Amino acid sequence: MVMITVRAARAVRAAGALLLPLLLRLLLPLLVLAPAALVQGCAPAPARMRESDGPRAAGLPETVYAAHRGGALEVPENSMAGLTSAYRRRSADVLDVDVRALRDGTLVAMHDRTLDRTTDHKGAVADLTPRQWRRVRLRPDPGLPGSWPREHPPTAAAVLDRFGGRIVLNVELKDGGGLRRLAGLIRGRGLDDSVYVQSNDWHTAAKAHRMGLLTSVWRSVRQARTDDFERWRGTVDMLSVDHGARDADIRRAVRSGIRRVWSHTVRTPEQRDRVLRLGCDGVLTDAPRLLEHTRRASREASRASDRSHAQASRGAQRDKADGPGAGRDR
Repeated sequence: MVMITVRAARAVRAAGALLLPLLLRLLLPLLVLAPAALVQGCAPAPARMRESDGPRAAGLPETVYAAHRGGALEVPENSMAGLTSAYRRRSADVLDVDVRALRDGTLVAMHDRTLDRTTDHKGAVADLTPRQWRRVRLRPDPGLPGSWPREHPPTAAAVLDRFGGRIVLNVELKDGGGLRRLAGLIRGRGLDDSVYVQSNDWHTAAKAHRMGLLTSVWRSVRQARTDDFERWRGTVDMLSVDHGARDADIRRAVRSGIRRVWSHTVRTPEQRDRVLRLGCDGVLTDAPRLLEHTRRASREASRASDRSHAQASRGAQRDKADGPGAGRDR
């Protein structure tokens, strides 16, 4: 009896040794994604899709809505909670995020050169070590709707891991020196055709193009006055022009031959409607939820207008057919 008990105990231990790694493998993704579920209005995103299953920039809709910094009028900018919220609400086709480099070259989600405006720390981002960065907490704008955690700002790698393969991304590289590292993060995850690398510097875009990456360049009102957009046609995949640019400059951008021309940073339906009328096929917006709501209303109004025009056209055709001499040639 004692021998049987000992053998049974050994069998249980052996089974546990085999099952424990399997259980850890199954539970680890849930432990990693669980914090997002604690954010109000958010839920953990599904496991990252395989490259063949994910979205492509080439498959974006005819008119693109990109959530600028996640939608900075609606969520804490460049935060994991904000990006997750924008992703879950499906109010944007593209998520936009800014990245800068720490002292050792690690890329992190941050727009400003310093921590002062958006975090509980002060000083230059480039002066921080990764260990110091982990102590930083975001300070959400109190004017934002909803309640947001004082979370740690994510690294670029974490953003790509969470959203890469689920939605097209526009990653604005604020430090040109980080291009090679960003390229490695993108290519290592098989996201070459679903992540735009954006810069205000055309030379950075040219380098990214030579690396086989999707390229994006943004231009200010002043820059748009003098840019020769046509010479970028073979290098830039997406051009973003300030919505305040002159009509003539936006039209020149649209006629340049660059595959996609968007406008930034759009905050109102009126600004969106103007740049779309001028020929842009996308907007980067701080208010994706607002624009999505008005986009639906605009589509419904457009359909009603189309029906009205069609009915009027049919009525005119009937009047012509029923007019004097209508039956002479029958």
